Formats: sequence, C-alpha cells, structure tokens
Amino acid sequence: MSFHFLVRFEPQPGKATAFRTELMRSMEASRTEPGCLDFRVFESVREPYVFYAHSQWVDEPAFDVHAEQPHTRRFLDAAEGLLTHEVRGVRSNKIGGGPGAGSKS
Repeated sequence: MSFHFLVRFEPQPGKATAFRTELMRSMEASRTEPGCLDFRVFESVREPYVFYAHSQWVDEPAFDVHAEQPHTRRFLDAAEGLLTHEVRGVRSNKIGGGPGAGSKS
C-alpha cells in the first residue's frame, strides 16, 4: 500500500510568487526520487495565495528519505521565511476513491 503526504501552505502577504517558485522547484526535484509515485501541487480557487501539495510514495520509509534530501531541506529553509506558519503535513494512507465518471485517466 502506498503512503501519502498532504500539506497546506499559506505564504506571507507579498510572498506568494516567491513561494510558488520554491514549491515548483521542490516538486520537480522530488518527482525524480526513486520512491516517489506522484507529486502534485495545487492553488486554491477560493482562498487566493493558499497552496496545497500531495505526494505519493511507495512507502513511509521512502518519504522519510525524501524528507532528508538536500532539495527538501532547501525548500523547508526557504519556506520558513515565506510562510505564515511552519510546514505541518499529514502522513496518511488512502482508504478510498479513484477516478470519477468524467475522468479520462
């Protein structure tokens, strides 16, 4: 069973563009890691400048390796000065769901 990590980000006023750049850079680097199955980032349509990330890993130990990678450490250091709060994610296992009726994937 794969492992999932979800996190919500709220950049400080005026820092959303810089944060988006850091988030995208981290996502691209993370996607190349051997244990990464998927990594997607989102921007809220109802709360401007609120971002979310969802990553899927082969297992929790693969995520733990990711958490110590230089690009991850760099992202967390940069985020510290750009966000309204520290990065707090949710470690989780999928319990349901899949493509909906309108999905083409």
